[in-house]
Amino acid sequence: MNKVQERPQVAFAHFVRQAVDDAREQHGWTISDVAAHTGVGRSTVFRWLAGDWQDYPELAKVRGFCAALGLSVAEALRPLGWPNGNPARRRLLIDEPSVEADLQVILTRLTDPTLAAEEKHHIRELLRYLARRPARQADQLFG
Repeated sequence: MNKVQERPQVAFAHFVRQAVDDAREQHGWTISDVAAHTGVGRSTVFRWLAGDWQDYPELAKVRGFCAALGLSVAEALRPLGWPNGNPARRRLLIDEPSVEADLQVILTRLTDPTLAAEEKHHIRELLRYLARRPARQADQLFG
């Protein structure tokens, strides 16, 4: 079976395996070391390696994994079926450049290793709130 026909789990597992192998070769890191340096939990790394997941990997975790290992996020996302490396455009069908730019800023903050976990939590909570609240019509907003 070639990579084009592989399930996303298998293709992504190959990508993660190569990244872990490279980290072992270049830095002498174990999977625990990779997990510690990337901020991705050890059990998550093992699930990725085994292709043992139903929901797609969280973008923030993939970004953190790639950033710590010096890998391209686009290369990580291709095995998941996002050929242009942009899950937001594919999954959300965003065509407005300003929305995409705003989302990129948010994703960058959420994957910033220097940003406090509490701040990331507040950002996620605000996003969840905004996603669930009913949309308001323009006449309600401007009277």
